[in-house]
Amino acid sequence: MSKIIVASTNPAKIAAVEQAFEQAFPARLFEFEGISVASGVRDQPMTADETLQGARNRVTNARQAVPDADYYVGLEAGLDGNLTFAWMVIESGQRRGEARSASLPLPPATLEKLHQGQELGDVMDDMFNQTNIKQKGGAIAMLTNHMLSRSSVYHQALLLALIPFLNPALFPAED
Repeated sequence: MSKIIVASTNPAKIAAVEQAFEQAFPARLFEFEGISVASGVRDQPMTADETLQGARNRVTNARQAVPDADYYVGLEAGLDGNLTFAWMVIESGQRRGEARSASLPLPPATLEKLHQGQELGDVMDDMFNQTNIKQKGGAIAMLTNHMLSRSSVYHQALLLALIPFLNPALFPAED
């Protein structure tokens, strides 16, 4: 059984990781564990580069916290201009896969509050009269009238980040 460490305790993120690994490797058995580790970036990353760094930092910190896992997965949501999206980083041994999720536009009033230092989940809670939406469907669910969810969008990006593991001969391990 392969041990997967998800560098988050957010149920929406863990569910997306579980679904992606089980779909990508249907003949394998996995054990999933979510752990809380620091991203090393702002709570609300404001650029694509900062968001990617946060996902990479989560993987590094998860490796240090639990050194005996088979895979480490870091997910970090952030902004890129007036869009929100997330980076997925997956590492196993010396191999890494990275992919970016679909991006969705944010309302101007939301962007204004984010630039004032608030987090997207909190802004969405206020805007849609919800509680802890970031651990449920996320801004994605609220803005798409529940046609998509945070987990569904992350699931697709996680499958893309798994490409180097699905095709190891095409993606040599890094030194």
